[in-house]
Amino acid sequence: MKSLLRYIVALIFIASGFVKAVDLKGFSFKLEEYFSPVVFNLPFLEKYVLVLSSIVVLLELILGFMLLMKIRLKQTLYALIALCIFFGFLTFYSAYYNVVTDCGCFGDALKFTPWQSFWKDITLLLLLMILVVLYRRREENEVVRFGKLPLLAVFVLIMIFVMYRGIVHEPMIDFRAYAIGTDLAAEKDKISKNPSEYKTFYSLKNKKTGEVLKVDQHDYINKEYWKDANWQIESGKTTSEIVKKGYESEISKFKIEDANGNPITDEILKEPRAILIFTYKPKEADPALLRKTETKALSEKAKVYGISTQPDFYKQIPSYLMDEIAIKTIARSNPFVLVLEKGKIVEKSGAEDYLDK
Repeated sequence: MKSLLRYIVALIFIASGFVKAVDLKGFSFKLEEYFSPVVFNLPFLEKYVLVLSSIVVLLELILGFMLLMKIRLKQTLYALIALCIFFGFLTFYSAYYNVVTDCGCFGDALKFTPWQSFWKDITLLLLLMILVVLYRRREENEVVRFGKLPLLAVFVLIMIFVMYRGIVHEPMIDFRAYAIGTDLAAEKDKISKNPSEYKTFYSLKNKKTGEVLKVDQHDYINKEYWKDANWQIESGKTTSEIVKKGYESEISKFKIEDANGNPITDEILKEPRAILIFTYKPKEADPALLRKTETKALSEKAKVYGISTQPDFYKQIPSYLMDEIAIKTIARSNPFVLVLEKGKIVEKSGAEDYLDK
């Protein structure tokens, strides 16, 4: 029984680390959100997010593998408990203050809400504590333990290669909504035909009795609460809540506008062939690399669009705008190239890989 529990916990950590290792840049974007001014306000750490992401992911993978192979079992369990407490703090902060809506615990392979992430961490913490109790008297055989070290070394080298591959090129396995073959036009159509519905809810307090009611926007009008001076809307307690869940897709954030705020997304998705050059941090993009990318794109038989967070950024092609987080969901390189055929993704790569084709 205790071996089965150990296998389950170990595989959860290995799986969590692997999906982040495959797309290490994507996980680094999540850490960047935590360091932003609206969360922990640690902007000086933003330049180190890739290094920190690598350390966290390697810790998950190495400790998970050590638990699986029973290498330094007690020390491994205590280290994993510390890691769970760290993640638990982050996910609780995210959930309580609603600041990072997806912790990236399992990359883009499995999406959790902040509270789901927090309770997942608490569950793992409890399971690890149970394992500490179950293995409290275990004495490891030193010969057996050191016999497993070469396996650990091979595992680490493979994971480092996977991480490196995901940084330099596209992830080996693409868990994102923007994988090659995704039909953005079809996804947009599904979203428009089955949208989620929301209602505004007011918290009303009666000045005479102190009674508090929660009423939606329609009842507030139809039942004429607004006419009764005794019922006052409590400041800061108005909420927007989903009442009908429609078709949900990350593609809903794929919105491109011109400098005047006019949407051009549908126009792009209708093009027989469109090449989109994304830049999520214009100031950090290599100008020479960007110009070469623009030149090559213009030489192809396609409509070319330059998309960034800054108006009039591109020199040789039309310049359009998109939200930075939305661009980061698509692009893992800065700049990045996405090729569409009637709204369907047929090619995607970092600018350097695009130029090498």
